[in-house]
Amino acid sequence: MTSTLAIVVSLLLLMYLAYRGVTVLLLAPLMAALAVLLSGEIGVYLPIYTDTFMKALGNYVIQFLPIFLLGALFGQLMADSGAAHSIARWIVDKLGDKHAIVTVVLACAVLTYGGVSLFVVAFAIYPIAKDLFRTADIPKRLIPATIALGSFTFTMTALPGTPSIQNAIPIPYFGTNVFAAPGLGIIAAAIMFVGGMWWLRGRAASAKLAGEGYGHHEDDNDDTALRNVDSGALSHMPLFLALLPLVLVISVNALFTYVVFPRMDMSFITDRFPHITPAKVIGLWALIIALATACTTLIISRLGHWSNLRDTINKGVFGFMLPLFNTASEVGYGAVIAGLAGFVVIRDAVLNVTPNNPLISEAIAMNVLSGITGSSSGGLSIALQTLGPDYLRMAQAAGISPELMHRVAVLAAGGFDTLPHCGAIITLLAICKLTHRQSYLNIAAVTMGAPMIALVVVITLGTMFGSF
Repeated sequence: MTSTLAIVVSLLLLMYLAYRGVTVLLLAPLMAALAVLLSGEIGVYLPIYTDTFMKALGNYVIQFLPIFLLGALFGQLMADSGAAHSIARWIVDKLGDKHAIVTVVLACAVLTYGGVSLFVVAFAIYPIAKDLFRTADIPKRLIPATIALGSFTFTMTALPGTPSIQNAIPIPYFGTNVFAAPGLGIIAAAIMFVGGMWWLRGRAASAKLAGEGYGHHEDDNDDTALRNVDSGALSHMPLFLALLPLVLVISVNALFTYVVFPRMDMSFITDRFPHITPAKVIGLWALIIALATACTTLIISRLGHWSNLRDTINKGVFGFMLPLFNTASEVGYGAVIAGLAGFVVIRDAVLNVTPNNPLISEAIAMNVLSGITGSSSGGLSIALQTLGPDYLRMAQAAGISPELMHRVAVLAAGGFDTLPHCGAIITLLAICKLTHRQSYLNIAAVTMGAPMIALVVVITLGTMFGSF
């Protein structure tokens, strides 16, 4: 009981201090030490730190470093080449300010589904969204929720093939790929999109009836957000060239996942690397090849148009380190917690919520841990690091496909991850120069409300019909 209480105290402190802005790189080992101390095992913390915390952190970095690195690089290349701006401006030109909300949502969705990072999208789209909302006289306080709907929801967790890190994390645990349960993913994406649009349009209509317009804001004539994107992002780029890298991320990924790797004789790999199980890693290999192909194509197609290609590459490469090590530190924390005696009580309680349906247990675990850490990737990583083998065993015993477990895990991780202390939400509000008081209710509605409904529907359909 003491050990269980120690785990709860350390988790609550981790959530509170992360909300207060303390870096997880420091928090994770400190809160792990606190849990060990309160459990009465402080005498062995140093070996726990070096053999458990650091080993789990290192293994995570080994598995996912290429995805984080290439994803960050690709996002920076898309921003500085002008591709992200060209795509967003094309959507704006086609739909116009009369459809400001759906225009911004679709612009964000196209970019994030193509592999551009959430933060790059927010910086690139905010100036456009501000102009659209001002012209349409829609309250500025709805901009963060609109960007969040297009960036933090269905393109991150639901659409099949999305190259988000959240969609890649379950691959080595379940032996799946980023296209897992495509039909259920599309249904979930539709629910999130329709539900989010219904909410945002309703809020905009209510504001109009109340006589509330865009409002007056200090940054109306401030182009700080634009300056956060390299000046090359404002240069003209043909639409087909801008879309080509996004298409390559999805198509090359699918090609290697479903055609190339399945037709290859992997015996030469297992002979030389007997510890590798190809079925559990080809999903990651396909995503690495797809992102590398898209980055290379983008660089070559814009030769002669880069304002400073070296700086763009350096900025993208350096930008992956903090997100990767933040998440890896949380994985290390989870590994330490999983080794404490009190975790057995928590694990059994979670696993036995519905012993005949591990989908519900998995959904609860992912939601709770993502909410506590304020990170979908962090919560997902901790949960699968500690409970992944148990869930796979339970799924096999219940006749549930790993693909369905994969999709439910990712959807659930995108539920409570956007609580107020979420780093992505704090950053988004800072970009938009708005406060939690002004915008958080609408953000919560589109990033938690609609995704939770989608999760329930997917679990229900998956239980009735299996994975499809």
